[in-house]
Amino acid sequence: MASAKETISERAAESTTAVNPIIGLSPEEILRAAALVASEAVRQPLTFGKHASASGRDLADILFSKSKYQPDPKDRRFSDKFWQENAIYKRGMQGWLAFKKNLQDWVGDLELNTTDHTRAKFIVDIVADAVAPTNTLIGNPLALKKAYDTRGKSLVKGLKNLYGDIVNNGGMPSQVDKRPFKVGKNLATTEGQVVYRTEMLELIQYKPLSDSVYERPLLVVPPQINKFYASDLTPDRSMFRYLLSNGIQLFAISWRNPQKQHAHWGLAEYVNEIIKASDAVLKITKQKSLNVSGACSGGITLAVLLSTLAAQKDKRINSITLQVCVLDPHPEDSEVGAFVSKRTIEFARARSKKRGVLTGQDLSRTFAWLRPNDLIWSYVINNYLLGEDPPPFDILYWNNDSTNLPAKLHSDYLDLFEKQPLAHPGTVEFLGHKLDLSKVTQDTFIVAGLTDHITPWRAVYRTTQMLGSKDIKFVLSSSGHIQSLINPPGNPKARFFTNPNLPASTDEWVAGASETKGSWWETWLEWLQDHAGEKKPTPKKLGSPAFKPIVAAPGAYVLG
Repeated sequence: MASAKETISERAAESTTAVNPIIGLSPEEILRAAALVASEAVRQPLTFGKHASASGRDLADILFSKSKYQPDPKDRRFSDKFWQENAIYKRGMQGWLAFKKNLQDWVGDLELNTTDHTRAKFIVDIVADAVAPTNTLIGNPLALKKAYDTRGKSLVKGLKNLYGDIVNNGGMPSQVDKRPFKVGKNLATTEGQVVYRTEMLELIQYKPLSDSVYERPLLVVPPQINKFYASDLTPDRSMFRYLLSNGIQLFAISWRNPQKQHAHWGLAEYVNEIIKASDAVLKITKQKSLNVSGACSGGITLAVLLSTLAAQKDKRINSITLQVCVLDPHPEDSEVGAFVSKRTIEFARARSKKRGVLTGQDLSRTFAWLRPNDLIWSYVINNYLLGEDPPPFDILYWNNDSTNLPAKLHSDYLDLFEKQPLAHPGTVEFLGHKLDLSKVTQDTFIVAGLTDHITPWRAVYRTTQMLGSKDIKFVLSSSGHIQSLINPPGNPKARFFTNPNLPASTDEWVAGASETKGSWWETWLEWLQDHAGEKKPTPKKLGSPAFKPIVAAPGAYVLG
């Protein structure tokens, strides 16, 4: 059975930061939602009274040991036998479960529109989870027992952890013990060289790990808000090593972490930089075309690039891979969407413009409050009440090694969210053409995560209806946002779903989908190899006379 530390690590890794919550949660909108919930108790007194009476009956049953409330078996907060054997703690647990259930039922019965219902539910869930007895010392028997067994040393360590997070982590509980990890030493260790560098990016060419290679290279475009080495964590889980071992010539972009002086970097600048990097790849490999892969916000940038190249009749891109990427965002795709308005968009735009960047820490904070049990309260209990260090976990180390978004790029992403030009071709001009993904006709491989809360798979699926490609393969992996991608062969839990047909309805797609046990990497590799041309002898050197190696992988920008 997994330990408590392993469990909180795995649950947190399902919810890693991405560019989805770029609008953030405006304090003003949160207060409005809270005021809405409070006002409904007065505006709809009969509904409130009905659930208040139900709550009273539940409390009476709890006091007289007649309650049937039991926690979810998956909820580790109440897994200790003490919650069942001690009458006081059992009543406290059942009282909280009854409070949360009646609060949720009350909100569910309120006469509100869909958006207000979502807002109200979001607020009451945060409130209910915040007052869970396990979040307090007196209400957490495990914390009390540990304090007794350690003669108070666990409480002292918890206070030290709290102080450290206030000083060094913006007041948020740390999710990972960073001490065991070092990029270039035990993370991102695949051998390669930076063969091209600009102020904005480094282009890394990786050393082949096979006797022969396919002639057409693959260029990986990572998200701008996360560093590229999610695809090259430890050697046994490195997507890069897997591709290199199977004959794929691999290049990857490493974005520079922008600072205030780079506030003017926008989507156009990033697109032009990818074009220059692809020029270098083609010249080094002496090819006329290449395959490209983009994840999350890197996929959004890639989509805009593809529309631009299509308008210019540029044929350099042979095939496309899009990973956990939403090109047609809808407010209802996530809980934060209920808090999105023109006002909040402009507030977010003004905030990053003033600072010059949207920081990775700001994104992490927004995300944590979308899933507070996994990303806040579990760490409050572990770090502060139990006085334990957060677990060392490579995915969470990478997630916390986030980068900033330049103010202009942030503003451009806000425009994409607000105007949705990729879903409405021909409505927005970009680099001298009207954005139109229907003109993008290359073969495309799309992967989504079944339990992805950041880029929900049904939202990712909409891309299949937007492209002009005749050959699109959609794969639904069985995990969340990042763990659906870091999914090497040999994982006994891995499975994925496919359907050769791509109907407009996701429900229809599900009805016709079949399950395959194993990693989707193997299916993708076969697809990539089919699009990579003929085989040839492995090049003896990296780079070329015009693009000489600058520094060994993972480069310098990833360390900034």
